[in-house]
Amino acid sequence: MKVWIVRFVSLYVFNVVVLLVIGLLTPAHVGWAVLWASVILTLAELFVKPLLQGAFAKSAAESADDRTRIGEALVQLLLVLAVAAIIWIITLVLTGVNARGSWFWAYVLPPVIIAIGWAVYARIDDRIEARAGGYYDRATAGIRGGRAGATASPGAGTSGITSASAAEADDGLTPEQRKMLDDLGKS
Repeated sequence: MKVWIVRFVSLYVFNVVVLLVIGLLTPAHVGWAVLWASVILTLAELFVKPLLQGAFAKSAAESADDRTRIGEALVQLLLVLAVAAIIWIITLVLTGVNARGSWFWAYVLPPVIIAIGWAVYARIDDRIEARAGGYYDRATAGIRGGRAGATASPGAGTSGITSASAAEADDGLTPEQRKMLDDLGKS
Protein backbone atom coordinates (compact mmCIF):
# COMPACT_ATOMS: atom_id res chain seq x y z
CA MET A 1 0.00 0.00 0.00
CA LYS A 2 2.85 2.34 0.87
CA VAL A 3 4.36 1.91 -2.59
CA TRP A 4 1.14 2.94 -4.33
CA ILE A 5 0.60 5.93 -2.04
CA VAL A 6 4.16 7.14 -2.50
CA ARG A 7 4.02 6.61 -6.25
CA PHE A 8 0.67 8.41 -6.55
CA VAL A 9 1.75 11.40 -4.45
CA SER A 10 5.11 11.82 -6.17
CA LEU A 11 3.54 11.53 -9.62
CA TYR A 12 0.73 13.90 -8.56
CA VAL A 13 3.18 16.61 -7.52
CA PHE A 14 5.18 16.13 -10.71
CA ASN A 15 1.98 16.38 -12.79
CA VAL A 16 1.03 19.63 -11.06
CA VAL A 17 4.34 21.03 -12.30
CA VAL A 18 3.79 19.65 -15.82
CA LEU A 19 0.29 21.14 -15.99
CA LEU A 20 1.57 24.50 -14.75
CA VAL A 21 4.22 24.41 -17.49
CA ILE A 22 1.47 23.66 -20.02
CA GLY A 23 -0.45 26.63 -18.64
CA LEU A 24 2.61 28.85 -19.02
CA LEU A 25 3.74 27.73 -22.47
CA THR A 26 0.36 27.34 -24.17
CA PRO A 27 -2.88 29.32 -24.23
CA ALA A 28 -4.51 26.55 -22.16
CA HIS A 29 -6.07 27.96 -19.02
CA VAL A 30 -5.15 25.71 -16.09
CA GLY A 31 -5.71 27.90 -13.01
CA TRP A 32 -6.91 26.20 -9.84
CA ALA A 33 -8.19 23.28 -11.93
CA VAL A 34 -4.57 22.11 -11.85
CA LEU A 35 -5.28 20.36 -8.55
CA TRP A 36 -8.12 18.24 -9.90
CA ALA A 37 -6.55 17.88 -13.35
CA SER A 38 -3.41 16.48 -11.76
CA VAL A 39 -5.49 13.80 -10.01
CA ILE A 40 -7.05 12.81 -13.34
CA LEU A 41 -3.71 12.96 -15.14
CA THR A 42 -2.02 10.86 -12.44
CA LEU A 43 -4.77 8.21 -12.46
CA ALA A 44 -4.66 8.11 -16.25
CA GLU A 45 -0.89 7.69 -16.20
CA LEU A 46 -1.04 4.92 -13.61
CA PHE A 47 -3.89 2.92 -15.13
CA VAL A 48 -4.79 4.04 -18.66
CA LYS A 49 -1.28 4.65 -20.00
CA PRO A 50 -0.04 1.04 -19.48
CA LEU A 51 -3.20 -0.35 -21.12
CA LEU A 52 -2.95 1.94 -24.13
CA GLN A 53 0.77 1.43 -24.57
CA GLY A 54 0.31 -2.34 -24.40
CA ALA A 55 -2.49 -2.28 -26.95
CA PHE A 56 -0.66 0.08 -29.30
CA ALA A 57 2.61 -1.82 -28.98
CA LYS A 58 0.87 -5.11 -29.71
CA SER A 59 -0.80 -3.77 -32.83
CA ALA A 60 2.42 -2.12 -33.98
CA ALA A 61 4.37 -5.35 -33.45
CA GLU A 62 1.83 -7.30 -35.51
CA SER A 63 1.90 -4.79 -38.37
CA ALA A 64 5.62 -4.80 -39.11
CA ASP A 65 8.10 -7.62 -38.77
CA ASP A 66 11.30 -6.10 -40.12
CA ARG A 67 11.94 -2.63 -38.83
CA THR A 68 15.06 -0.62 -38.70
CA ARG A 69 16.35 0.83 -35.46
CA ILE A 70 15.30 4.34 -36.53
CA GLY A 71 11.90 3.08 -37.65
CA GLU A 72 11.36 1.35 -34.31
CA ALA A 73 12.29 4.52 -32.42
CA LEU A 74 9.93 6.56 -34.59
CA VAL A 75 7.06 4.12 -33.98
CA GLN A 76 7.71 4.22 -30.22
CA LEU A 77 7.78 8.02 -30.27
CA LEU A 78 4.48 8.17 -32.16
CA LEU A 79 2.93 5.67 -29.73
CA VAL A 80 4.02 7.75 -26.73
CA LEU A 81 2.62 10.90 -28.33
CA ALA A 82 -0.66 9.14 -29.15
CA VAL A 83 -1.01 7.94 -25.55
CA ALA A 84 -0.15 11.43 -24.26
CA ALA A 85 -2.77 12.94 -26.59
CA ILE A 86 -5.45 10.54 -25.36
CA ILE A 87 -4.56 11.26 -21.74
CA TRP A 88 -4.63 15.03 -22.47
CA ILE A 89 -8.13 14.67 -23.99
CA ILE A 90 -9.28 12.69 -20.91
CA THR A 91 -7.86 15.45 -18.70
CA LEU A 92 -9.68 18.14 -20.71
CA VAL A 93 -12.99 16.28 -20.63
CA LEU A 94 -12.97 15.46 -16.91
CA THR A 95 -11.54 18.70 -15.48
CA GLY A 96 -11.89 22.45 -15.68
CA VAL A 97 -8.79 22.88 -17.82
CA ASN A 98 -9.67 24.95 -20.86
CA ALA A 99 -7.64 24.38 -24.02
CA ARG A 100 -8.04 27.39 -26.23
CA GLY A 101 -6.27 28.74 -29.24
CA SER A 102 -5.41 26.95 -32.46
CA TRP A 103 -5.48 23.18 -32.65
CA PHE A 104 -1.69 23.11 -32.48
CA TRP A 105 -1.50 25.10 -29.23
CA ALA A 106 -4.48 23.36 -27.67
CA TYR A 107 -4.15 19.73 -28.76
CA VAL A 108 -0.64 19.09 -30.13
CA LEU A 109 1.78 21.01 -27.92
CA PRO A 110 0.36 19.91 -24.51
CA PRO A 111 0.75 16.16 -25.27
CA VAL A 112 4.33 16.86 -26.38
CA ILE A 113 4.97 18.62 -23.05
CA ILE A 114 3.35 15.68 -21.21
CA ALA A 115 5.57 13.21 -23.10
CA ILE A 116 8.66 15.26 -22.23
CA GLY A 117 7.46 15.27 -18.62
CA TRP A 118 7.19 11.47 -18.72
CA ALA A 119 10.75 11.22 -20.01
CA VAL A 120 12.03 13.49 -17.24
CA TYR A 121 10.03 11.64 -14.60
CA ALA A 122 11.33 8.28 -15.85
CA ARG A 123 14.89 9.51 -15.26
CA ILE A 124 14.29 10.80 -11.74
CA ASP A 125 11.40 8.69 -10.45
CA ASP A 126 13.52 6.46 -8.22
CA ARG A 127 14.96 9.45 -6.37
CA ILE A 128 11.59 11.19 -6.08
CA GLU A 129 9.86 8.04 -4.82
CA ALA A 130 12.68 7.32 -2.35
CA ARG A 131 12.41 10.82 -0.92
CA ALA A 132 8.60 10.64 -0.81
CA GLY A 133 8.88 7.22 0.86
CA GLY A 134 11.11 8.77 3.54
CA TYR A 135 8.51 11.47 4.15
CA TYR A 136 5.79 8.81 4.32
CA ASP A 137 7.79 6.81 6.87
CA ARG A 138 8.37 9.90 9.01
CA ALA A 139 4.70 10.84 8.84
CA THR A 140 3.50 7.37 9.81
CA ALA A 141 6.06 7.22 12.62
CA GLY A 142 4.84 10.60 13.86
CA ILE A 143 1.24 9.41 13.82
CA ARG A 144 2.18 6.26 15.72
CA GLY A 145 4.17 8.32 18.21
CA GLY A 146 7.57 6.80 17.53
CA ARG A 147 10.67 7.59 15.58
CA ALA A 148 11.02 6.55 11.95
CA GLY A 149 14.04 4.38 12.64
CA ALA A 150 12.42 2.71 15.65
CA THR A 151 9.28 1.63 13.80
CA ALA A 152 11.00 0.25 10.72
CA SER A 153 11.23 -3.49 10.51
CA PRO A 154 14.58 -5.17 9.90
CA GLY A 155 15.44 -5.03 6.24
CA ALA A 156 12.83 -2.36 5.51
CA GLY A 157 15.55 -0.08 4.19
CA THR A 158 16.57 -2.54 1.51
CA SER A 159 14.92 -2.57 -1.85
CA GLY A 160 13.64 -6.12 -1.41
CA ILE A 161 15.39 -7.23 -4.57
CA THR A 162 18.55 -9.25 -4.19
CA SER A 163 20.62 -10.60 -7.02
CA ALA A 164 19.58 -14.13 -6.07
CA SER A 165 15.87 -13.33 -6.11
CA ALA A 166 16.21 -11.37 -9.37
CA ALA A 167 18.08 -14.24 -11.01
CA GLU A 168 15.62 -16.75 -9.60
CA ALA A 169 12.51 -14.98 -10.85
CA ASP A 170 12.37 -15.42 -14.61
CA ASP A 171 8.73 -14.42 -14.86
CA GLY A 172 8.95 -11.51 -17.29
CA LEU A 173 8.52 -8.83 -14.63
CA THR A 174 10.71 -5.78 -14.57
CA PRO A 175 12.72 -5.15 -11.38
CA GLU A 176 10.38 -2.25 -10.54
CA GLN A 177 7.29 -4.48 -10.87
CA ARG A 178 8.94 -7.19 -8.79
CA LYS A 179 9.83 -4.62 -6.11
CA MET A 180 6.26 -3.36 -6.02
CA LEU A 181 4.93 -6.90 -5.61
CA ASP A 182 7.44 -7.56 -2.84
CA ASP A 183 6.44 -4.34 -1.09
CA LEU A 184 2.75 -5.26 -1.36
CA GLY A 185 3.53 -8.55 0.37
CA LYS A 186 5.20 -6.67 3.25
CA SER A 187 2.22 -4.44 4.01
